Order: sequence, then structure tokens, then C-alpha cells
Amino acid sequence: MSIQAAEQFEANEQYEQAYEEYKKEHEKKPNDLGILERLGHLAMMLDKKSEAAEFYSKILEKDMTNTLCYEQLMDIYVDTDKYKYYIYRGNLHSVEQKLEHAINDYKKALNHAENERDIVMTRFTLANLYDQTGNTTKAIDEFLKTLEYEDNHEEVFLKLAELYLKEDMLTSAIDVLERAQKRFDTPKVRESLAKLYLKNNEPQKAKDLTSDELLKIKCMLECGEEDDAHNELCKLETKYNSNPEYYALRAQYFFMQGEYDRALEFVDKYDGLNHNSPLVFQMRALIYENKNDAFMEHLNWGKFNLVRGNKDIAVNEFLNAFQYNDKDIELMNTLAVLLEETGDKNHSIEFWERISKAEPTNKKALQKLADFRESIGDYRVEADYLEKLYELDKRNALVIKKLAQTYEKIKNKPAAVEYYNKYLEVGKGAEDYSKIQQKLQKLEHTDMQEDEGLLDKIMKFFNK
Repeated sequence: MSIQAAEQFEANEQYEQAYEEYKKEHEKKPNDLGILERLGHLAMMLDKKSEAAEFYSKILEKDMTNTLCYEQLMDIYVDTDKYKYYIYRGNLHSVEQKLEHAINDYKKALNHAENERDIVMTRFTLANLYDQTGNTTKAIDEFLKTLEYEDNHEEVFLKLAELYLKEDMLTSAIDVLERAQKRFDTPKVRESLAKLYLKNNEPQKAKDLTSDELLKIKCMLECGEEDDAHNELCKLETKYNSNPEYYALRAQYFFMQGEYDRALEFVDKYDGLNHNSPLVFQMRALIYENKNDAFMEHLNWGKFNLVRGNKDIAVNEFLNAFQYNDKDIELMNTLAVLLEETGDKNHSIEFWERISKAEPTNKKALQKLADFRESIGDYRVEADYLEKLYELDKRNALVIKKLAQTYEKIKNKPAAVEYYNKYLEVGKGAEDYSKIQQKLQKLEHTDMQEDEGLLDKIMKFFNK
């Protein structure tokens, strides 16, 4: 018999025979999700609910996002096992990203949990859900309750330590992992604890605990064993020549020796393997600070904060760097963009003006300046910037149309007509081509006297 026979039985409503055939096929292809789905469906039809639950659970082992399985399992357990019912409903809500609903489901499941293992797993999941919704305090409370039971896992301790770190409670994180080491003493726990010891300025404890060669060398550097650390680094060069952490340690060693140029060489190598890492800019900033290069120091602190998402601090650092070098185009461009993003548009325009003076052919700067002048109603100056853009690219239809519209605003009819005609020359096929033709015809038969412009009017007023 075959899968076709099972399908035929099912089509003929011979469900028991179809079910038996699908089971035979499942033995041959245990990972076939399609067969598992048919078995689950038929088991439900034949009121074999425990077998249906088994098949749906197997599907979830391979596809945890299968909402149909959760719904079917909820139907199976709604009247027979409230714990499983709420667990599967919570899982369904998690998959659907309805996390608050999932939290409520897991809290209800706790009320029906009958053994320690179920309680631990439910609280563990509940704690993770609290963490995902940003409620770190409740997540910590749930993990602490989980630790009261014997039947728990090292991941509970590791996750709790991670949450303490998120709340800047380093000593509490260390305490949790020290408790974990007494119970589990696994490599994962030991290495996590060693990193925390190092973070807490206890390098000797970290060195004694870790089996990680590079972490041990870092501890040696922090303990003042610089020569020994360097010897170990030289021995391990071939082994770790593709590991960015290795080059960070080489950079740290030369920094501690005051060999700042050598330190920068290894920072560059680290950057090549772990590009745009905050650590790259942090190391460079510290090195340039010791080289008394204030420009590069502030520039790298700016980049460091920018990568970490601290835009306001980054702007301040870049402005400090600008005080030491006001000719760096890349820095001016960075400041212009960042100031605009942080809402300081007027300050941003100052830098676009500086860029435009330093690079008269910089199209982006000219466009930004033209847009700004338009936003404040200074159409005459806007036209000046657009003219410069036009000289750089006389086939740019958008610039040409904008020029025509700007001259029309200040009632400079000859210029407006000229640029509308030029637009018709280069903009053939554009959606608004016929509209521009109509506008041009109307404009040519319209009397128009050029405005003086707002600034001219203001000057005349004060000169009276």
C-alpha cells in the first residue's frame, strides 16, 4: 500500500483504514510533517485524542510556530488537563506576539501545575515573557522563585545573572553564578562567572577559574603579568589569527607598554575581523588620548557613542573634535546629518553651508541648502543654489522643474518660462509633462512683475 491508498481511503470516508495506512507511512517517514498532520486530523475525527496529541506534539518539535497544532491541543485538553490547556494557549499567544495574554495564560497554568518540574518550567517561561515585555523586576522575581526548587537548570541561574547585569547589579549576578557553580559547575557557568569576576576587577579569581586561553591572558594583563601575557600571545598567534579578541589583547598589551602606534596596528586588525564594533572606537579613542591627539580622540568617542545609539553624546563629541579641526569634510557631513536627525536643523544648515564653501560641487549640500531656503520662504537664495545644481547637471529634470517653479514664485517670468521650456526638453515621458505644457502656455500669456524678495523689502524698510 502507499500514501495514495491512504488518501483514497480518506476520500471514501474510510477513516479507520486511512488512519492505519498513514501510520504505516509515518513509520517509513517519521519526519514528514504532512503525514503527521493527516494522522493528527484523523485521530481527532476517530476520537483518539491521546494519539492526536502525540502527533501534534511531534509536529511542534519540528515547527514551534504551527498555530493549528496549538489550537488542536487546546481542544484536546480543555476539559481534561487545565495545566496543558493554558500552556498551549500561552504558547499560541507567544507565537502570535500577544505577550501580555501569554503571561496571563502562564499564570493560570501555574495554578494547575501539580509537580515541581512543571512549576519550574512554567515560571522559567513566565520570567522570560516578563523580560521580553521589559518588566525586568518581575522577571527577576520569577527566576528567584524558581531557584527555590531542586528540579531546575543552570539556564535559570545564567538568565537571572544576565538580568541582574541589565539592572547594573553586578555583585548580585556574581552571587547567583557562585550558587550555580556549587550545584552544576559546568564550563558554561564557570566561564560566565569568570567574565563577571573580571568585570568586577577581580582578575585573579577570573584567571583561576577560566579555561579560556584568551580570557586567561586578559586576566594576566589585568594582574600586571604583562610579559607573560605577551609570551602567551606570541605562542597562540597561529591558533587565533582569525579571532578578533586575539588582536584586541595584542592592542591592549602594546597600549599598556606605551607603544601606541603598534597598538593602533592591532586595533586595525581587530576592526578587519569585527568591523564597526564599539570596542574599535573605544580603543582608538583611548590610544589617541594618550598620544595627545585631541581631534582623533573626540572623533572616535563620537563614533563609539554613535554605534551605541547615543546620538546626543555623539554630537557633543563630534563638536569637540570640530574645534580641533574645522576643515574635515567627513566630520562636517556627519555633524550636518546628525544635527538634522536630532532636531537641530538651523545648526545643521550651518554645516551644510561650510561643506558647500569647502566643496562647491557638493550636490547634497546644495540640495539641503536649497530645501532649507524654500522652507523659510527665501526663494531668491533657493534659486541661487538651484542654479549651482543645474550647472553641475544640466539634464536633471527635477532640478530644472524646481528652478522654474521657484522663479515663478518670485514672479521672474522670463526665467520661469526658460526653465519650463528646458524641462519640456529633458522631461519627455514624465507623468506631469502635459500639465507643464499647459502651465507654460498660461504663463506666457500672464503679466507678471518680479517681487523684490523679503530680504530686499526688510532692507528698504530700515533704510527709510
